[in-house]
Amino acid sequence: MKIKRISVYHVDLPLEHPYWLSGGRLKFEVLDATLVKIETDAGITGWGEGTPWGHTYVPAHGPGIRAGIETMAPFVLGLDPRRVLDVERAMDTALPGHLYAKSPIDMACWDIAGQAAGLPIADLMGGGSRTPRSIASSVGAKSIEDTRAVIDRYRQRGYVAHSVKIGGNVARDIARIRDVENLRRDGEIILYDVNRGWSRQQALRVMSATEDLNVMFEQPCETLDDIAAIAGKHAAPVSVDEALVTLQDATRIARDGLAEVFGIKLNRVGGLTKAARMRDVALAHGIDMFVMATGGTVLADCEALHLAATIPDAQCHAVWACQDMITIDIADGRGPRNTDGHLHLPETPGLGVHPDEAALGEPVAVYA
Repeated sequence: MKIKRISVYHVDLPLEHPYWLSGGRLKFEVLDATLVKIETDAGITGWGEGTPWGHTYVPAHGPGIRAGIETMAPFVLGLDPRRVLDVERAMDTALPGHLYAKSPIDMACWDIAGQAAGLPIADLMGGGSRTPRSIASSVGAKSIEDTRAVIDRYRQRGYVAHSVKIGGNVARDIARIRDVENLRRDGEIILYDVNRGWSRQQALRVMSATEDLNVMFEQPCETLDDIAAIAGKHAAPVSVDEALVTLQDATRIARDGLAEVFGIKLNRVGGLTKAARMRDVALAHGIDMFVMATGGTVLADCEALHLAATIPDAQCHAVWACQDMITIDIADGRGPRNTDGHLHLPETPGLGVHPDEAALGEPVAVYA
């Protein structure tokens, strides 16, 4: 089996509500999605997606994915997509770094491999739990009142896990955390995501002031060096996501005890092939995990669900999904959807969902 054609589609995904990060410092209203269709000479077609969260959040943006695919396509054409390590090495040779540009090709190859084997991707990767995964909401808000309203909106949709965005103002962050904790329901999973929004001193002040609540913080500071510098000065469990990009990052976090939780974002780390290695590092060191895309359609949500299904139930906290945040549906209701705040693993071979091509328009590039 050989890759004979790569088609690239550009789709704008409007958000249902404006979304704020870092206490209102960054605002997002539309996501720039890149969908990739890989066709083979065996008649099997696979799909992948890469949707960065805008272009001001981290060093990733939609046009960068499309430019990266243009660079890598000649090196990938003609390869067997089932041999995902060969494809990975070809992409790494053609374009060192730029992991987010490689994720949609990797995803499409796993989709093809699963279809060829007659197995869902999770089973092809070694075994998939059928325990429904809790979906984590993403609560981007500017005030305590906004935070309450957004959490209530997700609770009405059945969500029991929430990622509450904070950062940038010590007094405001402490007040928001205490307000949310006062309203926390039994069994809810709440993660306070700083998105790198604190300096070292701000992090310590908030963590110390909320120590009695025993809450978890995600990415409290900009870098792993910052997180390491304050690690021995607070008692709060920490999750790392923006600073978890490469396998080297994962091994350093595990070796130095910098975090108790990995937030694995598939698009950021380069796709399932590379993310699976991070999962194994986490499992070997007793580190729990959240799994997520950086954003996107049900395709990206489904990919995250497949990886989450390969993690033991007790060590997988939740899957963050974007499907309830966007206003268009490219898959016409197919694929894993929010079922009372949970996602169920598809039993169909491969990824388990493909887009409606008519909804995508014409491809912006074709490589053959």
